[in-house]
Amino acid sequence: MIELKDYPVIYEQKVAWGDMDLFGHVNNVQYYRYMESARICYFDELNIFQQDVLTVVASNQCKYLNSVFYPDQLKIGVRVEELRNSAMRMSYLIWSVQQQKIAATGEAVIVCVDKVNMQKTAMPEIIRQNIQQIELRAQHNI
Repeated sequence: MIELKDYPVIYEQKVAWGDMDLFGHVNNVQYYRYMESARICYFDELNIFQQDVLTVVASNQCKYLNSVFYPDQLKIGVRVEELRNSAMRMSYLIWSVQQQKIAATGEAVIVCVDKVNMQKTAMPEIIRQNIQQIELRAQHNI
């Protein structure tokens, strides 16, 4: 079973009152925003925004396992599951501190795009190396 400790980057997110919908739980769209914030946290560690590439979400999905309510604190684990020539597949685990269980899991495929011609391009080698270093942390529980 996948656990939060298996993720090298963990982003903390407070659930805001406005995140809830008419049914009194966090709206499904918010989960994608939470995953996006976790992804940006990971990308900040990569210094990817200083490179000559942009990152574009090609696909994403979320599996809702347990409803989340205000006030809660979420811990969102993010990792790279697969490196491709010009893309990466990332996974997310959203942990509810209030409930002490997984609220949702998700995946996204992120593609590198050249800043000038806006076409798919190879992932910079420095980014690939940085990803491998970050992912080693989870393997060694550093």
